[in-house]
Amino acid sequence: MEQYIVSARKYRPDNFGTLIGQDNIARTLKNSILRGQLAHAYLFCGPRGVGKTTTARIFAKMINCSNPSADMEPCGECESCRSFAEGRSYCIHELDAASNNGVEDIKALMDQVRVPPQVGKYSVYIIDEVHMLSQQAFNAFLKTLEEPPAHAIFILATTEKHKILPTILSRCQTYDFNRISVEDIVRNLRMVAGKEGISIDDESLHVIAHKADGAMRDALTIFDQTVAFCGTDVKYADVIRNLNVLDYEYSFSLVEHFLTGDYAFCLKTFDEILSKGFNALHFVGALSSHLRDLAVTKAGGLDSLLELPASLKSRYVEQAAKCSPAFIYEALGITTACESAYKAAINPRLHIEFALMRLCYLVTKPEGGSTAAKPAETPKATETPKAPETPKPVETPKATETAETPKATETPKPAETPKVTEAPKPVEDPQPKTRRSSRGGISMTGLMETQPAAPAATETTVVKIPSEDEIRAAWPKLAQIYASKPRLFNMLSNSALEFEESEGKRTVRFEVVNDAQKEWVETKLLHELEGNIRKIAGNEAILMEVKVTPAEQKKNEAYMPSDKAKVLMAKNEEVKKLVKDFSLDIK
Repeated sequence: MEQYIVSARKYRPDNFGTLIGQDNIARTLKNSILRGQLAHAYLFCGPRGVGKTTTARIFAKMINCSNPSADMEPCGECESCRSFAEGRSYCIHELDAASNNGVEDIKALMDQVRVPPQVGKYSVYIIDEVHMLSQQAFNAFLKTLEEPPAHAIFILATTEKHKILPTILSRCQTYDFNRISVEDIVRNLRMVAGKEGISIDDESLHVIAHKADGAMRDALTIFDQTVAFCGTDVKYADVIRNLNVLDYEYSFSLVEHFLTGDYAFCLKTFDEILSKGFNALHFVGALSSHLRDLAVTKAGGLDSLLELPASLKSRYVEQAAKCSPAFIYEALGITTACESAYKAAINPRLHIEFALMRLCYLVTKPEGGSTAAKPAETPKATETPKAPETPKPVETPKATETAETPKATETPKPAETPKVTEAPKPVEDPQPKTRRSSRGGISMTGLMETQPAAPAATETTVVKIPSEDEIRAAWPKLAQIYASKPRLFNMLSNSALEFEESEGKRTVRFEVVNDAQKEWVETKLLHELEGNIRKIAGNEAILMEVKVTPAEQKKNEAYMPSDKAKVLMAKNEEVKKLVKDFSLDIK
């Protein structure tokens, strides 16, 4: 029995032309070889399975090839190429830094670097997963990496560039590998399936490509797994069952029932999905992706943003035609909000079910709103027929008087009656609008228009202005509220009050010691003080203002102990004698 080789190894690229999704990097490396501008150290970084190590091997084989082709591809026939293909090349060395990350491993590598190549021009050292090297190993590697022998070239590969020391990065030419697009993965898988004699449809290939998440190695591994499950005839239903992927049909059917408002079907579908073992959060994510694709399809001209097979694109076009842009955008807002709040939800299932019910009411709710809005417009519709209603009774006499020619001359008079109906242009006034409720009952517009009469009544009420004595009596109670704040309590208790009456309100003005204190009170405290004094006095006609005490009115208060002692001695002669007799120090 022939030994089985996995597709990721069997169909591994062996030249620059077979590299997938890295055309810019392949072109740069080929040009550097063609011009003889080879660096001594390269750093290949990017996600897993995108071809970093493969590119390093192709590059190493190419620079030692004796007979390269015109487009700078290895010949595959020279001794260097054959030894590399058979795994016996002494010019290309690979080191796995994940398991050889110590200082001793790097020292052994440096000893090996001194030996020139036996075949070819260069000794190439490929260090994979270089970010796994220890700090000491990096430091030991710095000098050799900066000034290696002329025949040595280092190629470092890593998936975590941020873990590489800046001193290493500055010594290398850095190449960033991109994720491979879905279309490139599908194209390569179709080629592999053709060579292996496997029948598989485009929908299945796209499912595998999306599952691989931009990694070709992962895509080939999933492809092998799918073939092992389905055999040579791969069906879409078998692929999604094997890979545990949600079917597109769920998203399409859910959106159809969102548009009809059938939340019962949506809840049953969600329960069916959970019963099959799918993650609830992945379900919401798949629904968000479906709505995103609908929005892209609805916009038109954005086919490059849809990584879908042609059969599915037609279905998206069909369903997007049924959805309004407002529905799609609001639905996306609901699903993305559900995703972000899922982990914080106490009942995650209820959280998603409520989001599904909200999605079902996106269409039915605006329709209910429009029908509710229609009665508000009917009064305007009934107003317009009123003008033609008055001519109708006028026209009936016209029909009876047509036989009498003399009375026909009187017809212009009733014909002028529509002019009278045109006169109700003052319909814009609030008062005439109340006359429209001639059908019996009171219209809402009439009630709303008569509402402004209430403020007129309040304007006639006389508001009592508080007296100065009432405010002075309430002031100590106001200060007592802030007894826990000594400075504020002292400021209010010792402040002189001034009063002024204007526009039916009493303004009370109190003093502070400086401008800074005034600014603080006005910005932080004045509104609160005004509300408290109104409550205490039981009167809303009180305003408060702040003013700074004039400099000539400020008292020279004693703050320091020596100043207080001087004031006490000035007021009491006995204290002055006591200090003098005992020679007390008051400083």
